Amino acid sequence: MLIRSAEVAGQDHVDVRIADGRIAEIGRGLSPFRGEQVLDAAGGALLPGLHDHHVHLFAMAAAQQSVRCGPPAVCHGSALAAALAGAAPNAGWIRGVGYCESVAGELDRSGLDRLTPDLPVRVQHRSGALWILNSAGVARLGLDRGLDAEGVERDAGGRATGRLFRLDAWLHEQIRDGDATRPCFARVSRQLARFGVTGVTDATPRNTGAELAAFVDAIEKGELLQRVVVMGELSLPASSHPDVERGAVKVWLSEADLPPFDTLCRTIQAAHRVGRPVAVHCVTRTELVLTSAAVAAAGSLAGDRIEHAAVAPPDLMAMLADLALTVVTQPNFIRERGDCYAVDVEPRDRPWLYRGRGFLDAAVPLGGGTDAPFGDSDPWLAMRAAVDRRSAGGLKLGAGEALSPERALALFTSPPDAPGARARRIEVAESADLCLLDRPWSAARQSLASDQVTATLRRGRLIWVRE
Repeated sequence: MLIRSAEVAGQDHVDVRIADGRIAEIGRGLSPFRGEQVLDAAGGALLPGLHDHHVHLFAMAAAQQSVRCGPPAVCHGSALAAALAGAAPNAGWIRGVGYCESVAGELDRSGLDRLTPDLPVRVQHRSGALWILNSAGVARLGLDRGLDAEGVERDAGGRATGRLFRLDAWLHEQIRDGDATRPCFARVSRQLARFGVTGVTDATPRNTGAELAAFVDAIEKGELLQRVVVMGELSLPASSHPDVERGAVKVWLSEADLPPFDTLCRTIQAAHRVGRPVAVHCVTRTELVLTSAAVAAAGSLAGDRIEHAAVAPPDLMAMLADLALTVVTQPNFIRERGDCYAVDVEPRDRPWLYRGRGFLDAAVPLGGGTDAPFGDSDPWLAMRAAVDRRSAGGLKLGAGEALSPERALALFTSPPDAPGARARRIEVAESADLCLLDRPWSAARQSLASDQVTATLRRGRLIWVRE
C-alpha cells in the first residue's frame, strides 16, 4: 500500500509506502508500484496505531449483551427499573453492568426484587468486584439450598443477601453449566478499530492458558483484529503467536482484604524468578503504599507497573520513581465518575485522583488505558479528559494534573510492552500499525474525538476504513 499526502510528525504532503506489514519508505512524490493499493490521506495526520494498555476483552464481549445500569446511561432508581424491565434475557438471565451506588444506594437481592422480581437478574458493580443477584437469581444458583463459595455474602441468619464479592469466575462457571464456548470478539474488535486502536493489553487477573488460546483462535479466524498483550496468573504460558504476547503477572488487591505483607512480597518474587514483571491493581492510597513497600522489599524488575493508581498523593511520587514503577492510569474516569468522586472520595484525596502531570513531573513513566468495559472503550475520550480534567457534569478535578493534547496522545502510543516509554513514531522498518485522521493534527488536537479517525491499519492491512 502507498499512503499519499499525509501529515507525518508535522510535515505536510508526506507519502508512506508499506510492504510486508512494515513501513518501507517515507518521502514526497513517491510513485505507486504496479498493483499497489493507494490510500489518499488528503492532508490528514498519520499517527501510530493506538494501544490501550488496560482492558478486559472477555468482559467487553459480555457487556455487549448486557444492560447498562450506571451513569451516564442510568442515573437514578426509576431509570434502573426501566432499563431492567426493557431488557431481553439471555440464556435465562438479565445481565446488567456498571452499577454505582449513586443510582439507588447499596443494592442487594431485596432491592433488585422490587425492580425485577420474576426473571433471574445479575448486576455487576462498576468496580467489577461485586455481583448482585435478585431472589430469582439466588434461587437459580441454589444459594439458599446449600451451594456456597467464599465471597457469597450472607446475613446473620445465614440467608444469602444476593451480593457476591470477587466471584466472577465462580459465577461464570455456575451459569455456563458446562458450556465451554468462548464469546465472539468481532463486534468489540471492530469498535476498537474504529477508534484507531491496533493493540490492547488484557489486564484480567485470572487469565490462564485457556484465555490465551482463545485470543490466538480469535485472531487466526479474523475475529480479533488487534495485537494482544495478555496479563494473568503466574501459570500463564508463553505465546508463540506473533500477535499474542504474554505480559505481567496481574495482582489484584482489595483494601477490605489485603494479603499479609510477606505474602505479597513472595508473589512479586515468584513472578520475577520466571522473568515476568508484576502489574498490581491499586485504587486506594493504602493499596499503593502497601505495593510500593512490597516492591521495595522484594526488589523491582523492569516492567513492574501499577494499574490505576487512582489515588496517588505527592509523598509517594519519589518512591514510585526510585522503584522505576510504571503507572497505567485511566483519565476517562475523571469524565465518567468525577461527579460521584466529588461526593464519595475524601476531600484530602480528590486532588490526587487519576493524576497526569504529577507523575510526569516526578519522572514516573505513564501509560493510558480505558479499563473497558468498566470504562468507556473510546481512548479519545480518555485523552480529552486528561487534557480538560472535567467530569460529565462539568466539574473540574485536579486542574494542575492536566496534560497537553500531545502528551495525552502519547499515553496510548507508547510501546505495547512499555507503557510510558517514548511514543512510537512513523519510521522506516517499524510495524505498519497506523491510525489516519481526516484532518491535520493542529485541528485534531482541539477536540480529540474518535470521529476524526478515517482509517486504521494493522501490519499494513486496513482493519477499518470510514465508508
